[in-house]
Amino acid sequence: MKIYVDADACPVVDIVERLGKQYNIPVVLLFDTNHVFTSDYSEIKIVGAGADAVDFALISLCRKGDLVVTQDYGVAAMALGKGSYAIHQLGKWYTNDNIDQLLMERHLAKAYRRKSAKNHLKGPRKRTEEDDLRFAESFERMIKQAESFSDR
Repeated sequence: MKIYVDADACPVVDIVERLGKQYNIPVVLLFDTNHVFTSDYSEIKIVGAGADAVDFALISLCRKGDLVVTQDYGVAAMALGKGSYAIHQLGKWYTNDNIDQLLMERHLAKAYRRKSAKNHLKGPRKRTEEDDLRFAESFERMIKQAESFSDR
C-alpha cells in the first residue's frame, strides 16, 4: 500500500506525511514543474507542466488498495476504477456510491458557468483548523480500513 497525493496546492501534505510515517506507509507527492517542494519522508515526483500531467501520472502509478488524496473528481473516479481509495482534502471519501453524482454536479456547474458567462466563481473559503482536524480523522479511518482489507 502507498499513499499518492495530487500535491499541487494541496493544503494537507503535512497531515498526510505525518500519518503515513505513523502507519509506516510510503507517501508519493506528485507536483508539476511549477512547484518546488522538499520532504524528509515522502518521495517527490515532478511531472510535466501540462494541464493534467499530475493527474495522469498519479493514475498510472496507483494500484488496488492504495490511497489517493485529490480534490479532482475525475482523478478520484479513475482511482476508484483501479480499486484505490480516494479522499478529498476536506476529508470526504470518494466512493463508488457518490462519485457519479459528484461528477454530474461538476458537469452541471461548468455548464452553468459557460452559459452565464460567469467563468470565475468565488474561491473556496479559508481553510480552518477544524478542516485539518476533520481531514486527519477521516484519513486515519481510511488508512485503518485499507489496512484491514489488505490483511485479508
